[in-house]
Amino acid sequence: MGASPETTAFLKECLADAFIGLLYEKPAVKITVTEIALRASVGRTTYFRNFSSKEDMLTFKLVKLWERWAEEHKLAERYNFSLDNALTFFEFNLSIRPLLELIYKRGLQASIYNAFYENMYRPSDSDSLDVYRSLFYSHGVYGVLDEWIERGFAESPRQMAELARAFLGG
Repeated sequence: MGASPETTAFLKECLADAFIGLLYEKPAVKITVTEIALRASVGRTTYFRNFSSKEDMLTFKLVKLWERWAEEHKLAERYNFSLDNALTFFEFNLSIRPLLELIYKRGLQASIYNAFYENMYRPSDSDSLDVYRSLFYSHGVYGVLDEWIERGFAESPRQMAELARAFLGG
């Protein structure tokens, strides 16, 4: 019998948190699955059953953090970037700044894009316009966030939301 979805999510998050803790100590390539599992107090098979790469753990964690943020802030629209949620989106990313900076320091930015893709792209979307729109936004929003992080979060979330309004014509 398999673990419940709640237990599986908890164990996955334990693994992701363990990996993040180890990333503060050394680069990802020097971190072994055994170290991650040991720090998470789970068996190695739990890692292999749930993740195909170390970066998958970061993507999972980023998606979970966004889901919690969206729930706490009662966002009606969670899976698309819109002008209505732009400020909240930038506030969320500023709230996880240390994690984002760590991800950049370790060269694991693809996990951020993968989290965007997972949050914004819905494979069940059968309408071509919806599919391409979600891909457009996942790429575009990632590009904006990437530049904001590279600039050291120079602008405030409010300024970023205003910039989004300006370039999206709102």
